[in-house]
Amino acid sequence: MSSGDLTAPEVPSSTLPELTMSGGAVAESTFQPTIRGKIDRFGVAMGTGRRKTSVARVRVKEGNGQFVVNGRPLEDFLRVERDRESVMIPLKVVGKVGQVDISVRVQGGGITGQTGAIVLGLARALQGMNPNWHHDLSTSGLLTRDDRMVERKKYGFKKARRSFQFSKR
Repeated sequence: MSSGDLTAPEVPSSTLPELTMSGGAVAESTFQPTIRGKIDRFGVAMGTGRRKTSVARVRVKEGNGQFVVNGRPLEDFLRVERDRESVMIPLKVVGKVGQVDISVRVQGGGITGQTGAIVLGLARALQGMNPNWHHDLSTSGLLTRDDRMVERKKYGFKKARRSFQFSKR
């Protein structure tokens, strides 16, 4: 038997069934992002951000640009210019600088962790305020939680990986 004898029969493409969803509709892919921000009954957008051991609860509403963190103005709470600039990035991405009032309650961790938590919480609140901003916030990397944590100390070591000094004599 030669290889020429084992050819597949030709089938016209019109006779093949088309792949459809249940109900006869043709399958199409639509991406639905997960919206982590919420809007309460007063129209205030809320978002929760976490970084290291810090947790920030952010509330955003239309206003004149007031930014309050733990009852203090942003400039008094975050003394480092780099931290103040990074907190404003989500507002710059969506073009709402000076147009919304922001109230933040943040606890735990240090200044850097609290800053990262505020950024994530603010981005989630803005996403909840207008889901059309999801793509801009996502491509800027503002909706991704930084899951790096401090490594725990192990027994027999001085720190997580640092060993005690070895003495030969």
